[in-house]
Amino acid sequence: MALIFNGALTSLGLTIAAGIIGFVVAFILAYLRYRRVRVLDRIAASYIDFIRNTPLIVQPFFIAFGLPLLFGYVWPFWCHALLALSINFSGYFAEILRSGFASTQKGQIEAAAALNLPNKTVFGSIIVPQILIKMFPSLSSQFIFLFLTTGVISEIGVEDLTHAGLYIDSRTFRSFEVYIILSALYVAIALFLKASLHFVFMRTLGKRVA
Repeated sequence: MALIFNGALTSLGLTIAAGIIGFVVAFILAYLRYRRVRVLDRIAASYIDFIRNTPLIVQPFFIAFGLPLLFGYVWPFWCHALLALSINFSGYFAEILRSGFASTQKGQIEAAAALNLPNKTVFGSIIVPQILIKMFPSLSSQFIFLFLTTGVISEIGVEDLTHAGLYIDSRTFRSFEVYIILSALYVAIALFLKASLHFVFMRTLGKRVA
């Protein structure tokens, strides 16, 4: 049980940390695309397309074994996993946020400009909250979906929930029971994340909707 518990904490912790880092990076990428700065827009678009069009399982292997071989550094496996998940999350979140920026009504921006509101106020108090409210269902669904794919980090040596299940199965040979429990735990954690995200949304942006 201790192995399963520690694996679940590892999976959950890495997912949350990577989600936060990935969201920050994604927001910057989406903003660069929204502003349409020629060179930066192309770089951001290329990055997003590359991440979204390469298999998730390839990314951790490249970061954990390819880059250290190239640059000669040594990190713990969980650091490689965190970096890989953050990069992967950022590519998917960025495309969702870009859609949110694209859906912003120009009339509201023009009305704010007519009132001589500062650009920072317009962006921070009008544009960003609307984007997050509109895109919250997509962002939360994508976050939970990506959590469910994090089992691939067990392939690079991270002792996550999937790794714990595989280890127990290799020692007990009771595959049916092990994977039933593993599936139930993933469902429980996914539902916990869903409820937590909804709670945070209602405590922050939900007040604007009500």
